[in-house]
Amino acid sequence: MSHNIRDPHARRYRLIGTGLAVAVYIFLLAPLAVTVPMAFGPTNALTFPPTSYSLDLFRIFFNSPGWLDPLFESIKVALGSTVLAMLAGVPAGYWIARHEFVGKRLVAGLIMSPLVVPTIVSGLGLYLYFSYFRISGTTLSLVLGHVMHGLPYVLLLIIAGVHKLDRNLEFGAELMGAGSIRMFLTVVIPQLVPSLVSAALFAFLLSFDEVIISWFLASTNTITLPVKMFSAIEWEVSPVIAAVSTLLMTVSLVVCIVAVALKRSTPIDG
Repeated sequence: MSHNIRDPHARRYRLIGTGLAVAVYIFLLAPLAVTVPMAFGPTNALTFPPTSYSLDLFRIFFNSPGWLDPLFESIKVALGSTVLAMLAGVPAGYWIARHEFVGKRLVAGLIMSPLVVPTIVSGLGLYLYFSYFRISGTTLSLVLGHVMHGLPYVLLLIIAGVHKLDRNLEFGAELMGAGSIRMFLTVVIPQLVPSLVSAALFAFLLSFDEVIISWFLASTNTITLPVKMFSAIEWEVSPVIAAVSTLLMTVSLVVCIVAVALKRSTPIDG
């Protein structure tokens, strides 16, 4: 009897919760419903709904050095920062997950600190630091700044992946005479492939979309695509921004889909 009495209330709460969740998602996705159609609109103004539809804005983007140069700079910086973040984050994540050592929490906290420090503070600190070494405004400074920004996410994904591995396989390889490096390369890395791909994708996406740190570190010769977009919004409202935004959203969506697919394909075992 009591179960039947509670059921209507539980059903009502579920409906209210579902309605609130749907409302929040609609609110968050509403800008996409505006931006994407404008990317296929006319080239003379940003209008919603568009008065006509074409691919002219995309043609302008892919034929304009003023947009392509920042795009190539963003790709170059994102690839460089992803490689460095993976080279540093993979062994560090494995070591933190598998070993106990003095100062472990301090080291992990320092690596994770960019997650809690405001990005604008990090950007200003990096600008002052790199200015001291006279490398601010270079591609190298952008790469290093993005490495600092993306490394915590790489570390978290690698640590989570290592915790899912069967440690007995590592012990078995060492008992068979494999050294630490050989065991890591032949036993751990093959099992970590889904986590490695996910970490690399997120590191690339974080770097490619980063605007605040890039704004502090970029120069006239090293402008990234997000900085170019920000400048275009500040000084001129170019309709091409809608096409660029759509392209960035597409890249982000593809990365998220691939990451989710890899996560689902990874067996969950102790």
